[in-house]
Amino acid sequence: MKYMKIPTLFGRNQQTPAPVTFPPITPDTTFSVIGDVHGRFDLLVKLVEQLPQDKSIICVGDLIDRGEQSADVLRFVKEHPNITPIMGNHEQLMMNFLRSPGTDGRRWMRNGGLQTLASFGISGVTETSGEDALARARDALFDAMGEDLVKWVNQIECIGWSGNVAVVHAGADPSLPLDQHAPDTFIWGHKDFRRRPRTDGFWIIHGHTIVDEPRSKDGVISIDTGAYATGRLTAAIVSNGQIDFVTT
Repeated sequence: MKYMKIPTLFGRNQQTPAPVTFPPITPDTTFSVIGDVHGRFDLLVKLVEQLPQDKSIICVGDLIDRGEQSADVLRFVKEHPNITPIMGNHEQLMMNFLRSPGTDGRRWMRNGGLQTLASFGISGVTETSGEDALARARDALFDAMGEDLVKWVNQIECIGWSGNVAVVHAGADPSLPLDQHAPDTFIWGHKDFRRRPRTDGFWIIHGHTIVDEPRSKDGVISIDTGAYATGRLTAAIVSNGQIDFVTT
């Protein structure tokens, strides 16, 4: 598995785009991809046990927030020898908070940061807290996580790939080669992702957008089944010419 950091029409006359035929999915080796965990450590442990233990496992990001066990999830993924995460927007929000709590703290609090703080034993802050309270919470989080864990999260890559399969958190610009993307596109998505197919033969596995059931269509493999809200965490096992979904 390779990793890298990367510095609609309406109206009666709308034409239906010509169908695109995708080549078979051909990873260099079999691997698994887990959807957005969002603090559901209980589901993550159960799902990992159902995946091939001698193969790489990728998490699409959003390990944290919303669920109640984010600290356990981060520590488990960091120490697991076969798991590598991709940067999600919630990890980015947390890192922004650690760098600039007064500027970016309230946004993170509104989007699940309070649950992550609580999982590290930190309280005394709300979505409307002032800059002093946010700074104290930032210092407490850094101490609770420890420098090694903070550095590990900060160094998570934004894309991984194997053969003609790429794994990102939120999406990609279908008109742009993958190596020409800004990181934020992979982390936050693109307006044309899932609307227009790629033409370079790359299959994209992603999370970020909740789907009722995992699906593979037009070169896009969607695996976020809303673990924190639905209690269903999904993985895709990717092998030569085949995608198998596992949900716990």
